[in-house]
Amino acid sequence: MPETTEHFTSDDPVIDWILKTVGHDLRVALPLGLGKPVTLINALVRRACNDPSIRLEIFTALTLERPDPSSDMERRFLEPALDRLFGDYPQIEYARLLRAGKLPDNIRVTEFFLQAPNWVKVQAAQQSYVSANYTHALDVLLDQKPNLVLQLLARDGQNHSLSCNTDISSDLLRLRKQGAADFAFVGQVHADLPFMPGTGEIAQSECAALMTPDAPPHDLFSVVKQPVSLQDHAIGLHASRLIRDAGTLQIGIGQIGDAIAHALTLRHDDQIAPLWADCPFPRAERFNECGPFQSGLYSVTEMLVDGLLALFERGIIRREVDGAAIHAGFFLDSRDFYARLKALPLQERARIAMMPVSFTNSLLGDEEAKRAARPQARFINSAMMVTLLGAVVSDATEDGTVVSGVGGQFNFVHQAFALRDARAIITLPATRQGKSGLTSNIRWSYGHVTIPRHLRDIVVTEYGIADLRGKSDADTIAALLEVSDSRFQKELEDKAKAAGKLPDSYRLPDAARNNTPEALQTWLGPHRDDHLPSFPFGTDFTDIEQYLLPALGDLRRASARISTLLPLMRDGLRGEPARREQDALKRMALDQPDSLKARLSALALRGALRQHEGRV
Repeated sequence: MPETTEHFTSDDPVIDWILKTVGHDLRVALPLGLGKPVTLINALVRRACNDPSIRLEIFTALTLERPDPSSDMERRFLEPALDRLFGDYPQIEYARLLRAGKLPDNIRVTEFFLQAPNWVKVQAAQQSYVSANYTHALDVLLDQKPNLVLQLLARDGQNHSLSCNTDISSDLLRLRKQGAADFAFVGQVHADLPFMPGTGEIAQSECAALMTPDAPPHDLFSVVKQPVSLQDHAIGLHASRLIRDAGTLQIGIGQIGDAIAHALTLRHDDQIAPLWADCPFPRAERFNECGPFQSGLYSVTEMLVDGLLALFERGIIRREVDGAAIHAGFFLDSRDFYARLKALPLQERARIAMMPVSFTNSLLGDEEAKRAARPQARFINSAMMVTLLGAVVSDATEDGTVVSGVGGQFNFVHQAFALRDARAIITLPATRQGKSGLTSNIRWSYGHVTIPRHLRDIVVTEYGIADLRGKSDADTIAALLEVSDSRFQKELEDKAKAAGKLPDSYRLPDAARNNTPEALQTWLGPHRDDHLPSFPFGTDFTDIEQYLLPALGDLRRASARISTLLPLMRDGLRGEPARREQDALKRMALDQPDSLKARLSALALRGALRQHEGRV
């Protein structure tokens, strides 16, 4: 630990100090996600690019980037809104160089979790990816003997906090105190970062150097919420039946996480019963948790997301463990989320305790207390695919291409099997639309898995709940067939029978033969306006942008094949204009197309708007 802290107000003097104090052989640990001090690491990378005597190794995860539009239609939609949606968050220099194939030989970047799906086509990132459970990432990092840790900090008066990233950093600092690690800790204060009291608080003396910029800070990275579809809402409604009052909850980021949190709010407000009245899908009657949360929930989660904060603000998450209603390892969300978190009175903010993932994602260390604190735990995570034998695919494709990473999903599945009365819940839409057309997300088999079949537990699709724990292979297949899309059930059933894993006598129950988007629309479509909004926790998109999003999604999927794109163009030539068609075309600068390409784009967009409005 340093005897004194060096203070700086700009980047370059900090880099001079690092090179003089730590040396030119730098093994740098950067926090996952939001906690990266972007201007500092950019200055260090630029210095290493200009000075080959500097050897720079960076170990991190979840490098955040503003989107780079990949098509003309995306450019028309995103470019006018980039600063409003994402702020002025800087491009991270090592990411730019990696993407361009220009990272010099004296710089190496290793990540254990990638921002999906940004890096699927970048060979350098694919080759340097390290597959590790979140709780094992610390061990991987320690093996590399880091000598420099850079992190964004929050400040409250003279006090400092790790804020958004206690996940690994707090354990690193603890190990340094114990003499098990040796590194210089350099912090950069960000005025907009919420100060989180408790475990994440650090003494200024723990910083060898501290940079407090004298210029206004860049915006924190903002995750832009995507619209919650009826498919997502159906999954959320089904999942809400699994959550017990006075229990323990973990959910992740994204539309399904928002849908689950919203469904729990509807349940708490006694507004969920009308939605179940006309449900056409099997209801899994053994899972029938309903009604308000009298005792409230406790949340232990690696990631604090907007849905959990909203449940905390509503008083649904309120059961306390050691004075906290939420224990979380890191946070990353929208600028509105950061502002709401920062605006909480300090006493309330202290009830959201930021902890290392060695606490949130594991039972090791004070195991008896953790077991007592986590009754009826429900760990809910999303997946890309599930096989009919119950294996889960969440992080990569079968050719090894990494989409994201294992992260903490395996940790929470393992924890669910270690805790009494806990369940691991995997959520996923039953189908996806890709370049090859519509495919089932429930597959007979797949060449890569994240969670092996012997840890199968609960799977939730828009068509219901499949309870797999302790089931035979045949019963597992039958349960998953019942929550599969009906357009794929026969093919999947035939494959299972051909493999000898399902009896020839098996017949799909009549109640599961109507698993279709049309049945889903009939069920939930009438509730769209009053109970199932596209953005249950708000959005930075304007009204006309919200109107455009579903049609643009349809158009993006249709553009993969000329056979699906031509019908959209045909619809754009005929029929009644969509309700806000002209406003939408104007927002996309296609109201007065000035080239053949623009005219064709306008035609396709008109068709997508008309088709979508006809379905709603």
